[in-house]
Amino acid sequence: MKIIYMTLLIISEITDSRSEQYNVVGPTDPVLAVAGEDVILPCYIKPNSSAEDMRVEWYRLDLQDSVVHLYQDHKDRNTDQIQSYSGRTKLFKQELQTGNTSLKLSTVQVSDEGLYKCFVQSESWYIVNVRVEVVGTPPLITIDGFDHSGGVHLHCEIKGWYPEPELVWLDREGVTLKSEATDTHRDTDGFRVKHTITVYNSDSKYHCRVKLRHHMLETEIITSSKMLNSLRLFVIWTSVAVVFSVIAVILIAAFIHKHRDLNREKMKNQEEHSLLLQRQKIIIPYVLARFRKHAVTVTLNPYSAHPRLTVSDDGKQVRDGNTRSTEVNNREKEQSDTFDEYLAVLGKEGFSSGCFYFEVQVTGQTEWDLGVTRESINRKGRINLNPVIGYWTVQLRDGEYWACDSQPVSLSLSVDPQRVGVFVDYEEGLVSFYDVEDRSHIYSFTGQYFSEKLCPFFGLGYDWNENSAPLIICNDF
Repeated sequence: MKIIYMTLLIISEITDSRSEQYNVVGPTDPVLAVAGEDVILPCYIKPNSSAEDMRVEWYRLDLQDSVVHLYQDHKDRNTDQIQSYSGRTKLFKQELQTGNTSLKLSTVQVSDEGLYKCFVQSESWYIVNVRVEVVGTPPLITIDGFDHSGGVHLHCEIKGWYPEPELVWLDREGVTLKSEATDTHRDTDGFRVKHTITVYNSDSKYHCRVKLRHHMLETEIITSSKMLNSLRLFVIWTSVAVVFSVIAVILIAAFIHKHRDLNREKMKNQEEHSLLLQRQKIIIPYVLARFRKHAVTVTLNPYSAHPRLTVSDDGKQVRDGNTRSTEVNNREKEQSDTFDEYLAVLGKEGFSSGCFYFEVQVTGQTEWDLGVTRESINRKGRINLNPVIGYWTVQLRDGEYWACDSQPVSLSLSVDPQRVGVFVDYEEGLVSFYDVEDRSHIYSFTGQYFSEKLCPFFGLGYDWNENSAPLIICNDF
């Protein structure tokens, strides 16, 4: 009888342990994931018990052939796994013994958004809702003309966000402004949204803000009467130039039957000039982070430097050394590509495609030139800096700022730049200059044509520069 009693007791205990219930649990709220980053889909056994000997299955409920990850007999068995998840899923093997059956999903894609089922030992499961976010470009503010009452049209545009974000304009007090026009499109890269407002306060600050759940980016623009007056004059003179260009084209066409070859060349030049004027657009680049994505390493090439210049050992600083050293004289005998009259030096690096950006500190220096130049430019004699011969620069002379275009352009800057940013888009033919600390636009060369490598250009004027302050290439951003 005692043996029978013990046998019944053991059978009862086994039956009771098999009848013990466990639940698979997880978060009640959706799991938010950012495209390109990793995310953990939580799933746990309660009460805590080991899942090392159990079958753990992750499925997509909204897809056919929906195996995301399968663990069985102490191994991952992903032969039937959805192809897009290959190599991107992982269980926390060391934590299975504590009942942690969570799944790590690497390099999240927009297509990963959906409902996931965590299924343990074919008895209990939990559903995880994954929502994916894509953070796109920061808001870009541009000025697009004026209306008849003197208002300024401001555009704010963002690209590549998912799902559709909220884009709003705010005044300097943080009050939301109503957009006059909204343009929204969706493509494979996400949503592109553009909002337009018209402002009439000539001295104020406006913000454009994009929000998406837990992400927010913002750009501001400061309008001033001086800036707006300059823009109005630019628009007026551009319109006048276009009208005269059209008239010139008509006159040339009227006489083309007498001077066909000559007139054809003149018409081509006029059409190119008209196209250049139409393409000119003033962009206010207050989001320097956008350009700093294209930052490149720039070091000075001492073998291109004028003999008076002193280049630091790390190639990041240049100043007028006021003397010709023996080392420089020997170098000059060996090299024929130094500047011999202009106090200038080039960057070692050359760029022949894409976008690139660098910043230079000019604090304390009273005479400087910055920009880019063709690698093959002439470096001898008196150089007239302009795009025609391959220089795209701005400069400071006698307390005045100039853009060295085909005809020098006087620049009216509200403050003296301490750090200048140089941005180049090779394919678009764009060279732009920015006051980094004031977050303002200095000047842009547009519609240019580049056919060879461009090198960063640094100058301290002609013959001598008594100011000892160096030009410094910045790497602290």
